[in-house]
Amino acid sequence: MTDLGFLSASHLAPLIQKKQLSPVELTKHLLKRIDVANPTLNAFITPLHEVALKQAKQAEQQIVNGHYKGPLHGIPIGIKDNYETEGIRTTGGSKIFFHYVPPKNAVSVDKLLAAGGIMLGKMNMNELGAGSSGHNPVFGVTRNPWNHDYLPGGSSSGSAAALAAGLAPLTTGTDTFGSNRIPAAMSGVYGLKPTYGLISSRGVLPSAWSLDHPGPITRSSADLALMLNYMAGFDPHDPPSLRASVTDYTAALTQEMNGMKIGIPTYYLEGLDPDIEKLFQNARSTLKKLGAEIKEIEIPELAMATFAGLAITASEAAAYNFETLLTQSDDYGQDVRSILSSGTLTSAVQYLEAQQARRALTRAFHKAFEEVDLLLGPTIPIATPKISRKWVKQNLDLIMGTLPFTVPANLTGIPALSVPMGLDSNGLPAGMQFMGRHLSEQLLLQAGSAWETTQPLRYNRV
Repeated sequence: MTDLGFLSASHLAPLIQKKQLSPVELTKHLLKRIDVANPTLNAFITPLHEVALKQAKQAEQQIVNGHYKGPLHGIPIGIKDNYETEGIRTTGGSKIFFHYVPPKNAVSVDKLLAAGGIMLGKMNMNELGAGSSGHNPVFGVTRNPWNHDYLPGGSSSGSAAALAAGLAPLTTGTDTFGSNRIPAAMSGVYGLKPTYGLISSRGVLPSAWSLDHPGPITRSSADLALMLNYMAGFDPHDPPSLRASVTDYTAALTQEMNGMKIGIPTYYLEGLDPDIEKLFQNARSTLKKLGAEIKEIEIPELAMATFAGLAITASEAAAYNFETLLTQSDDYGQDVRSILSSGTLTSAVQYLEAQQARRALTRAFHKAFEEVDLLLGPTIPIATPKISRKWVKQNLDLIMGTLPFTVPANLTGIPALSVPMGLDSNGLPAGMQFMGRHLSEQLLLQAGSAWETTQPLRYNRV
């Protein structure tokens, strides 16, 4: 029998609705798993035993009394620690916010709780979301459940690791230059960066506001669709928020890919680790068997993405942190301090050149989507690395190594979905990503659910 910790929310919800599974029973089971595993994995900064059990009892009573709210009712959720939570410390993984207790919830947290979700805990992360590794100088490194000597990816490291270890069925993340998709790839789970503005960013500590994308990380495409149903929606108090029509994303899970046109930018075929290249070629063949039409295409503007992403991210992060950088510089980790300092040195000319490159890339993507339905590539070009003692260098190197593959979707605001692609020669997960035109989440989830039918169920060791 599958451990409750590894059942998807889409499988748990009917059991809870039919009163065959108690939200209290489920929550207690997960909290026990957290107590055993978290001292090693370090996926949670703040487990919320009392809060979670109180919410679970409330959900159970509502359901028993016939007030079932829907498929999130009674489902525990891990919340990345840059989402503000009322009365509960929100650190952003940083000493700067070590004692910060917000007066209210982030919009996404309110929506998930209103749907009956249970807040299981606050998840570990790279400091201020500025990293791709899972190293944190304040709260310690998160370890990959597949092998504790390896990184889980970042910045949403705790969210992905908790899923892979069966400590939570659903988690939230944020993605500024790949922070949902990178840990999803390295930890063997599913990460969605939605269209910019589809999910309100109000109440989420910013990294670089024009690139920040809140989004879900889960163990299946169906669970991504489930969370997106509740997290998406217009927020009149959030300037980037889109007036997009309300959609049932679970309706897209047809597992159908026949005739879908997929373009592979040749840029994403260069410089791949041998294991990643082999897995991607195998995936390409599998997609053809599913009925997808695949062709290679040229998008030379992708070569500008790293420069644009670094310049804009560092500049916007430095602007947000400018006062504390002047007065509390030593409270930042060495890697984050380096990024912020580089942002203060970025000239107006460089920032404007980066924005011009961003617009050129956006136009190039629009043109590409006139020929194909989706774009495809490895999520990142490298295999999951071992944890290094030289953590500052490792995090900065990982940013540079992964940025060319992930940041283009942030710069252009298009949605991107990372799905498990298989295991490398070390037995560690790797991922590939689908990218679509603006507001094409339904098509992405359709592709993800079709791909999922080809993937064997793999349960991770804690």
